[in-house]
Amino acid sequence: MRQLLDIVARHKRGEQAGVYSLCSAHPQVIESAMREARAYDAPLLVEATSNQVNQFGGYTGMTPADFRRFVLKIARQSGFREANLWLGGDHLGPNAWRHEPADEAMDKAAEMIRQYVVAGFRKIHLDCSMACGGDPEPVPEDVIARRAARLCAVAEKAWRDVGGEPPVYVIGTEVPVPGGATESLGELEVTSPEAARATIKAHQDAFAQLGLDAAWPRVIALVVQPGVEFDHHKVIDYRPNRARDLSAFIADDAQFIFEAHSTDYQAPVNLEALVRDHFAILKVGPGATYALRETLWSLAAIARELPGGADQEDLRAIALEVMRSDPRYWRNYYHDPKRESLDLQFSLSDRIRYYWPHPRIKQAYESLLTRLRGSSVPLTLLSQFMPRQYEAVRDGRLQANVDELLQEGIAASLRPYMRACGVAGSQR
Repeated sequence: MRQLLDIVARHKRGEQAGVYSLCSAHPQVIESAMREARAYDAPLLVEATSNQVNQFGGYTGMTPADFRRFVLKIARQSGFREANLWLGGDHLGPNAWRHEPADEAMDKAAEMIRQYVVAGFRKIHLDCSMACGGDPEPVPEDVIARRAARLCAVAEKAWRDVGGEPPVYVIGTEVPVPGGATESLGELEVTSPEAARATIKAHQDAFAQLGLDAAWPRVIALVVQPGVEFDHHKVIDYRPNRARDLSAFIADDAQFIFEAHSTDYQAPVNLEALVRDHFAILKVGPGATYALRETLWSLAAIARELPGGADQEDLRAIALEVMRSDPRYWRNYYHDPKRESLDLQFSLSDRIRYYWPHPRIKQAYESLLTRLRGSSVPLTLLSQFMPRQYEAVRDGRLQANVDELLQEGIAASLRPYMRACGVAGSQR
């Protein structure tokens, strides 16, 4: 990951340099991100989480090696250079097995880390902040650090066994809830410089105790809470004045930058401010699949208005039917029956993203795109249901075909991240 280390070094020299991390397993989202990055010969960092991809398949059914093959296939199909594809592992630790005894959960986490590194993942977020069976809550920081160091030792051995570039690591315990908060949020408490300093010190000591001195310089980032988050229908925006002390603390550190999670839905000016203030790794996941869903709903509305469209299957209705018949991915998030339909479709936590691979939804998705590929999309319907794409079509920047419209809907949510991270020309 020499290129990523170079981005950190450039940032430390005062450049508006950063990288955004795409946390998604949806092929259309990944393809759209690759097409945008390819236009500027820019790298793309794609990350998988421990719940999503692990040695048992995770909720995607993919092992780390499977996920790598999956992403590389999309890269080949979209003409994206493999050298510009970076793979990372997010929240890698015992989270997927936190209800098991700590020793057993950590054994499984160690095997997962090994498989990630062997498969070619080289950005590794060591996250042992969650309590396992028998642990006190919260887990003491020295325990978290020792567990992270143990997993780092596994990663280092796996890398030495298979060769290639050495991994870089991200540490940190103040991690927002993956996928967004489950309850309505008020103002968030920003990580204090003292807490950040203690986390770094605890991990540095734990690494030294395991003889990981060679790995420590490759620990590039610390996950903290800069005061950004989202719940079902609200975004907590970044306020630079509240993170001033935290930003100043890391500015004086020669090694570390911050990694900011849950930056989905932040305004472009906020993303640029985050990178400026040394939160130079920006994670986005639900925000990209939300843009996918939003675009598909607009395309479905267009399809219904075309001749004979009302007689065709409705992607939106099928998705809701499947989600209600199998509530495992949303029942712990959405609690108000009166708002169920609203939340299932439009919540910013975007729990619908777990259902796109379902056979019925996938069939309806493909059927919708096939029907629209066989029709010309009238400008009048484009103006009604997709006004941003309509403007791009009228300006000659976009073709009015379904694949380009879908690509543009997703890409528009990613370009602000590219601009914030200093990718030249990523404004459209």
